[in-house]
Amino acid sequence: MAPRRMTREETRQQTRERLVTAAAELFAERGVNGASVEQIAERAGYSRGAFYGNFEDKNGLVLELLKQRTLHERQEVEEIGRGAESFEEMLAALRTWHRERGRHLADWLALRMELVLHALRNPEVRPLLAEREELASAAIAEGLRYELARRGAVPPADPAFLALIVHALEDGLLIQRLLRPDEFTDEVVVDAFELLLRSWTAAPEAGGGAAGSTEAGGGAVDSAELS
Repeated sequence: MAPRRMTREETRQQTRERLVTAAAELFAERGVNGASVEQIAERAGYSRGAFYGNFEDKNGLVLELLKQRTLHERQEVEEIGRGAESFEEMLAALRTWHRERGRHLADWLALRMELVLHALRNPEVRPLLAEREELASAAIAEGLRYELARRGAVPPADPAFLALIVHALEDGLLIQRLLRPDEFTDEVVVDAFELLLRSWTAAPEAGGGAAGSTEAGGGAVDSAELS
């Protein structure tokens, strides 16, 4: 049986996806400014005309890349949430997810940093990048609210702010993981999140000062230093 011919819309979508994939590879390798339209089209196996038949310019492709990454990560977060019946199961799923990402950490970080730099240089890109960041923080905040309530703990600050701390910490820890692979594992972000959560749930009241200590890695860590 002969394969079904793709419709014009399906062909167009395939072309866009290949261009976006090629751009992501080149942006990680050479930077957004270092990758030309011609190079992106060539990597994808198309002509320059095919590029401009799908995107107004390179900036339009960057916006599409950000959109796709946002949707992809939203789906991954939702799947982790649906599949976990407890906070412990969610942590286990996150560890698996981080180990998988660790296989491509250098490329993942390179692309992330390039997109941030591009947003700094092009203000019109910032809202979409901000949407992606807010999505990640919102997912963390939802998990924090659930677990703090389950443990009967009063959060030491607005869970949205606690989520921002975790999200910002992730970037720094992943950079350290890349630069110091013998000292940190791919699960370092989840380890830090677990440590912070123990500290926050140990606090007797919101905004409390020193709240005892919690064991982490064999040493006592003052929770006030973490909250």
